[in-house]
Amino acid sequence: MPIQVRIPSVLRRQTGGDESIALEGKTLGEVLDGLETRYEGLRGKLRGPRGELRRFVNIYVNDNDVRLLDGSTTPVTDGDEVTIIPAVAGG
Repeated sequence: MPIQVRIPSVLRRQTGGDESIALEGKTLGEVLDGLETRYEGLRGKLRGPRGELRRFVNIYVNDNDVRLLDGSTTPVTDGDEVTIIPAVAGG
């Protein structure tokens, strides 16, 4: 059973409307690599040029904030769920 990645509505234009996708990987970084390979429109939206997670994007593995874990090197296993939540600003 692969890792399930939930795509927020504000990024679904880049995924052709897909709400979630199943991907393989041993770390969050590998899963994000697979996501950006499949949906090139996401490249640069989740991570910066050096691969660092963008400050305005919160990513959770099984409801745990990866910033409080190991960031992109956070291990993932089959059946885990990755949730992406970009910050929304307004005024």
